[in-house]
Amino acid sequence: MNYLNNNNFSSFWSDYRDTKSVDALLGIEEKKHTGRDLIALASYRRAISNFVNIVSGKSIPVEFNSKNNSYTDGEKVVLGANLNDENFDIAVGLALHEGSHVLLSDFKLLCNLSTHIPGEIYVKADTLGFNRSTAEIHIKRILNYIEDRRIDYYIFNTSPGYKGYYHSMYDKYFYSKSVDKALRSSEYRNEDWNSYDFRLINLHNSNRQLNALNGLRTIWNEIKLSNISRLTSSKDALSVALRVYEIILDNIKPAAISDSTKAGGESDNTTKSDAGETSSEQTSSEQTGGGNNLNDDGTEAGSLSDRQKSITETAFGKQKDFVDGNLKKTQLSKADTRNMQTLEESGATYEEVGEGVNWNSEKVKCLVVRNLTANLINSDVFSCASSYSMKSYGDPDGWCDYNFVEEGLRLGNVLGKKLKVRSEDRVTKYSRKNSGKIDKRMLAELGFGNANVFSQTLVDSYNKAYVHLSIDASGSMTGTNWNQAMTSAVAMIKACDMAGNIDVVVSIRSTHSNSNEVPLILVAYDSRKDKLTKVRTLFKALRTAGTTPEGLCFEAIAKDLIPGNLKQDSYFINYSDGAPMFSSKNYYYRGERALQHTKKQVRNMKNLGLKVMSYFISDGDYGMESFKTMYGKDAQFINPTNMMEVARTMNKKFLEK
Repeated sequence: MNYLNNNNFSSFWSDYRDTKSVDALLGIEEKKHTGRDLIALASYRRAISNFVNIVSGKSIPVEFNSKNNSYTDGEKVVLGANLNDENFDIAVGLALHEGSHVLLSDFKLLCNLSTHIPGEIYVKADTLGFNRSTAEIHIKRILNYIEDRRIDYYIFNTSPGYKGYYHSMYDKYFYSKSVDKALRSSEYRNEDWNSYDFRLINLHNSNRQLNALNGLRTIWNEIKLSNISRLTSSKDALSVALRVYEIILDNIKPAAISDSTKAGGESDNTTKSDAGETSSEQTSSEQTGGGNNLNDDGTEAGSLSDRQKSITETAFGKQKDFVDGNLKKTQLSKADTRNMQTLEESGATYEEVGEGVNWNSEKVKCLVVRNLTANLINSDVFSCASSYSMKSYGDPDGWCDYNFVEEGLRLGNVLGKKLKVRSEDRVTKYSRKNSGKIDKRMLAELGFGNANVFSQTLVDSYNKAYVHLSIDASGSMTGTNWNQAMTSAVAMIKACDMAGNIDVVVSIRSTHSNSNEVPLILVAYDSRKDKLTKVRTLFKALRTAGTTPEGLCFEAIAKDLIPGNLKQDSYFINYSDGAPMFSSKNYYYRGERALQHTKKQVRNMKNLGLKVMSYFISDGDYGMESFKTMYGKDAQFINPTNMMEVARTMNKKFLEK
């Protein structure tokens, strides 16, 4: 995935600062998005889940928001649906942050906050015009800010390698130029809740001005960010939060309390954090008088324009949403959720391939689907394996003649009878040897000077074999070519199943169109995990579609191939009817470059010890020269009506010692 190869923190410990908007990721801009890349989303979710589980040491579920469950409930981490390579680091930071809450926060305490608030605080707040509900909202925000600092410090201390993801997240919400300038401006300097709220949740910002409000320096020393690790529980954090709220209440001026402040307290949400940050600022005598227009360094606080005020208020609002855990994350529809789960079940991933082949030297994502399932077929996500094909079963006017399944099994049974010998060991005993195991029958001859009383046993057996059969499923294969190729494939599966010591994998190659065209290779059968019933029940859903991204698909599955060695024979068999061809929005794969790239992939297979055999399926030999360019002496022309000769040829090879 790109997210592991970009200049993101995903490459670890880079000083990455994302300046692009990620509102879409968090669903703040509530727009309806269509055509999501579900394979990419599934890959992102798996990667983020791994990060969360590694850091937390627990198996914490990581899910996409599908039913407005956009908040951390103490049991799982919820992601917004608009993930991409550019905002991946921010999403990881947010997921780690939420996951650490699941690990360390006391959600029972947080959900029953009112029972832990002393009555005298309610009384004091009421005298200032804050009713019970508003006071609880204020305290919850303060507690959330302190709790965030506590749990984030834990991650910073125990898993410092993940700090970069947090930095990306904090840069989005807290370290903006607008907030920096507002902290040093004449704004938020009146002793009212809004000012304390803004200054409090930005205390970790180096632009904090502790003399901007009465009591703010006292709050700074009460929280003690430089020693936040002293707080070992949510209860400890609540004790500090209550003291901080009392300091605020002691310094708020009743005259500064407006109706908007009272109402606004119920929606305010903010936070910002760089856990464990230290400061050289020390407690000194408190500045008296609110609205101090001098910054801590003695410089005069500047004013903000109306536009700057508006930008700051927007940033402040996002901070408050973050602290309160009220981020609105874009939902994934029920259908997309279901289909994404199906894709994850099928092991669908992207593999970046084809570097240096395209005119702009870019790579292209190749979709590798490692497990054909009934759910995948019923989802109709891929045109080369869909319920449409299954519904057309038996239709003589359909795309394919699905009798290839039954015919292939019949022929495979014939061929498999010859292969059964591979599972049998031939044992030969040799007597009268001068070394080996003593032959008890020869002991009597020792007295007559015969020392050849030993026997040796030779066990002659076949090597274990691995076969990967890759079939071109491009549109040009439709008809006889496809039916005969699939008949041959089914026959080979059946014969190898009967042999017992031959692992066989069958894959088909095509393209898939989502928001962009991508190469596709689908593993339809793998004898190491699949039963033969899969061929009978699912293969009729396979059909032709798309173009021929030959070498790109070979490169994508290179790491899945089993190298040949002295104890194992490995084969790669290719069925194709033409030269490689593929194009998408930004990628062009055809001509000499595509031929040479495919040739390179074939050479790499051979270097792994695989015996490569490639069959050019056509009723004529036009295009054979291009085929030989890719496969050399391993290229063979075959008429589609003689495809069973391939299976018979392979049988002979399997019986060779």
